[in-house]
Amino acid sequence: MRYPQGGGLTPGRQAFRERIRMEAAERFGAGASNAEVAKDLRVSVRSVQRWRRAWQNTGTDGLRSVGPVSLPKLSEKLFAVLEQELAKGPVAHGWPDQTWTLARIKTLIGRRFHKSFTLSGISQMLRRRGWSHQVPARRAVERDDVAVAGWVKETFPHVEAPRRRSMPTSFLRTRPASR
Repeated sequence: MRYPQGGGLTPGRQAFRERIRMEAAERFGAGASNAEVAKDLRVSVRSVQRWRRAWQNTGTDGLRSVGPVSLPKLSEKLFAVLEQELAKGPVAHGWPDQTWTLARIKTLIGRRFHKSFTLSGISQMLRRRGWSHQVPARRAVERDDVAVAGWVKETFPHVEAPRRRSMPTSFLRTRPASR
């Protein structure tokens, strides 16, 4: 099972789900209906139906977790090495400034471990391991709010494309818009 924010189930979450399936197996043995089991365990009836079918075919072993779908691309040992490399900073790896970007981390992983990741994959891996993107805590000292306001008022209207005037329209192509 995968989620939009990335990753699958953590090992703790897998164990929790397995406990729920084992409790469902006990209830199947006691003769409880699918609806009762679903309501008591707060899961969908469809999940209970799948579990009951697996329980009938293979017994309780059919409801045990089989582990993660795939192994992580970077093991704990390799991730520890990556953290050490990140701690050295981008300049130590040949970049001109002290800013780590996902693209730079991707290049570093490719050079150091000969593995390929997508940028979103790198972001998810770092987030799962407790890393987060950093946002400046305060505005830059050099920021000139008066100059920014002047640019927005004078220059931006010339740069921005003019908007279309709104006109009455019809969603039918065969009939012209009424005025």
